[in-house]
Amino acid sequence: MTFDDPQFWVALGQIIWINILLSGDNAVVIALACRALPRRQRRLGIILGTVPAVVLRIIFAFFVAYLMATPYLKIIGGILLFWIAVKMVLPEEHGEAGEGEAAANLWAAVRTIVIADAVMSLDNVIAIAAAAKGNFMLLVLGLAISMPLVIFGSALVLKVLTKFPLLVWLGGALLGWIAGEVVVTDPAIAEWTHSVPHLPEVAAAAGAVAVVLIALAILRVSAARARRRLDLIS
Repeated sequence: MTFDDPQFWVALGQIIWINILLSGDNAVVIALACRALPRRQRRLGIILGTVPAVVLRIIFAFFVAYLMATPYLKIIGGILLFWIAVKMVLPEEHGEAGEGEAAANLWAAVRTIVIADAVMSLDNVIAIAAAAKGNFMLLVLGLAISMPLVIFGSALVLKVLTKFPLLVWLGGALLGWIAGEVVVTDPAIAEWTHSVPHLPEVAAAAGAVAVVLIALAILRVSAARARRRLDLIS
């Protein structure tokens, strides 16, 4: 397909639309990862996290058949995404950070975005690669055009999370839901999981609930330790 081929523009529109539809959870990840950054660094964190994530999607599109068939890869990715979800729900220690600490937090947020997006994109790139029909230029162009839309969506979600902190827990639960789905679709256990009715839905719900319960347990332990320290000081 070339620029003067109507099919080229149809396929380009499909790639952009698919990426927008499938990027809702990615926007949540980006917003959660950047919410603890200083206000002046949030936009930079979103951009620095989104660009390498899109590059990874392009790379995945060429190796998706191999990646999707690799045993235990999705199990490892799902567990990693689950732990990222728990960490994102927990509140950050706030305070005046020096330049070195602020820079470290920025790069930690970028690293979290790239890792989480890589895990969640394994399934998404199938649809994108199929729409591109093997046309590398079409694939890159479609993802590049949709990237600003993902950045805008992430910035919008971040504003909502800042205004309504309770939604952070819903975002963490969403990532736990995705993690549960990712684990049970791994090729190493797919034959068994397909034989159990509604297992993906049950695993997804269990992942969402587990993120919230584990985060609450960690907060309770941290609060108990803080009280003990205060008692010792007093």
